[in-house]
Amino acid sequence: MATLLRNPDRGKMRFDLAEASGALGDLGTFIPLTVSLVVVCNLDLGSILFFAGIIGIVAGFLFNQPAPLQPMKAIAAVAIAGALSPGSIAAAGIGVGAVLFLLGITGLVEVIDRWVPRSVVRGIQLGVGLKLLIKGISLVDGGAWLSIDGWLLAASAAAVVLLATGSQKFPTALVLFVAGLLLLLLVRPEVFNGLSLGWAGPRLVIPTPDEWQQGLLQGTLAQMPLTLLNSVIAVCALSADFFPKRPIGTRPMALHLGLLNLISCWFGAMPMCHGAGGLAAQYRFGARSGGSLVMLGGAMVLIAVTLGSTAVGLLAAYPAGILAVLLAFAGVELALPARKCKGADEFLPAVITAGGCLAVNTAVGFAMGLLAALLIDLARRRG
Repeated sequence: MATLLRNPDRGKMRFDLAEASGALGDLGTFIPLTVSLVVVCNLDLGSILFFAGIIGIVAGFLFNQPAPLQPMKAIAAVAIAGALSPGSIAAAGIGVGAVLFLLGITGLVEVIDRWVPRSVVRGIQLGVGLKLLIKGISLVDGGAWLSIDGWLLAASAAAVVLLATGSQKFPTALVLFVAGLLLLLLVRPEVFNGLSLGWAGPRLVIPTPDEWQQGLLQGTLAQMPLTLLNSVIAVCALSADFFPKRPIGTRPMALHLGLLNLISCWFGAMPMCHGAGGLAAQYRFGARSGGSLVMLGGAMVLIAVTLGSTAVGLLAAYPAGILAVLLAFAGVELALPARKCKGADEFLPAVITAGGCLAVNTAVGFAMGLLAALLIDLARRRG
């Protein structure tokens, strides 16, 4: 099992300002969904941060690549919309973990990966990347230009990112994150008054029969296509793009994601995955090794054991103008590998896949792109 999980060519782990900056690149996805799960579904923020931190540290040493933990988006969306209980959310995550572990331990995930055309994978990356870009823009409060959630701050943050493009030494995300904290201290100092020390620790979550049914039917079934396509196949393809000499294999990734959810969801953690968007985000802002995950994971564990759930107010109030920019540029970075499509025969299925992802969801986009790729291949063979 340890051999299957380990990346055989890990490379050198770094701990510097660039890694620290990259570690913060995915906060635009992590913070809004996490806060919503805590506020609406009564998940414990301390448990979320603690397990996300521990698993991030483990992943950093296992893979030595910047692939941060994210909430499983389909489960989070269903849970927030339906105000699901912690037990139902745990059941959904355990269900996804079990399927991923089965696919990984049997090697079926590698068969699926070989079967999916690369043009369709590029289309998923393009579609999800554009979704992140659109979501980032939507976070900005268009009616309050001068607020810390408005367009002026977002435009200023975007200008910093663009001016720093090409510079490996300037820790863009780290500078923006610290600036956001300082602005929050100046504009909304009352948020810091709600912080207090102490955390009771994780608690065991055992779903009831009704929660198992609700979680598996509403959460697991909705999440599996997204997790398999984006958090295993697409993230490993992106890993090969960014780190061609030490890519993460689909089998180790499936086993890792399966195990982490099979274990952590019993203790109040949110269902988690390593999304392609997270890898793109951390890479875009300077991370090149697992050092970013180790540092971010350590910070999460520290916040969990010291502040626990009291930190939710601070996260909820963090300037949306900065989170929006981090999320938008992460989307751009994720969409860029679509440029590697060779000719119309590859680009057309990629665009069709992306269109389906944007218009409906990842599973529909995948089906549309796969059908297009098969028909184009059939026409080529006949011609």
